[in-house]
Amino acid sequence: MIKTNKLPAVSKNKLKKISFLKTKKGRKEEGKFIAEGLRLVKEGLESNYKCETILVTGEFINKHPGFTDTVEILTEKVFLVTNKDFGKISSTKNPQGIAAVFQMQKNFNSIKLKNEFVVALEDITEPGNLGTVLRNCAWFGIDEVLISNNCADVYNPKVLRASMGAVFHLDIFRTKNFYDELETAKNKGYELVYTDLNGENIFEFSAPKKVIVVFSNEAAGPTQKLKKIAGVSVTIPKYGVMESLNVASASAVVLAEIINQKVKKNRKNYYK
Repeated sequence: MIKTNKLPAVSKNKLKKISFLKTKKGRKEEGKFIAEGLRLVKEGLESNYKCETILVTGEFINKHPGFTDTVEILTEKVFLVTNKDFGKISSTKNPQGIAAVFQMQKNFNSIKLKNEFVVALEDITEPGNLGTVLRNCAWFGIDEVLISNNCADVYNPKVLRASMGAVFHLDIFRTKNFYDELETAKNKGYELVYTDLNGENIFEFSAPKKVIVVFSNEAAGPTQKLKKIAGVSVTIPKYGVMESLNVASASAVVLAEIINQKVKKNRKNYYK
């Protein structure tokens, strides 16, 4: 077990560098990001992401003595930090006293298209929405996600928290050539489907074998460029008084329906 008094104190220089990662500029320049909170750190450690540093407060160690056992092999990466200094790297109002620095995944030139069901996100700018949609993707077993360059930063602390660690378990492809990627997918046999208020009832829609479902900007909805490429739209029928559904909520309904169809069509385990 790692003893608190055995942990090295984090240096001011190291703390300054880590604090820089709270900014989008810092993350982009360093190719690293901060995951804060016990749940996110554990998800990161159990993923393929490379952990560089773990910061803990004495208060956290006292509350979670068992956690130190799980990072025994990373002893040389664990540093002790005061509550005051932890506040310099924290992005939450009530920090838990644990954070870790991970290296970002290398950017892929284009999406691999290794699965029959893929999700694409067009200009989703609200971090909470983006994180929740990614969490929904992970829940329904969709591990390839194509996102436009105008989407919120995947490694934004708010996105990470909303995703509940899903970011660590998805292949996320961020691209400036979003529509070109969709065109390429079409040429490879994928049908592009986007969500829209005037689309076909999702519960009457028959999902194709190879499909990419696109969820668009919260306020603007799907762009004309997307509509020209995709051509097929679906909607969730409204029975109440609200004008629309939040994109994160809508994604859960649409993904559930399409996955359900695919599982029924293939009585064998769809995910194998």
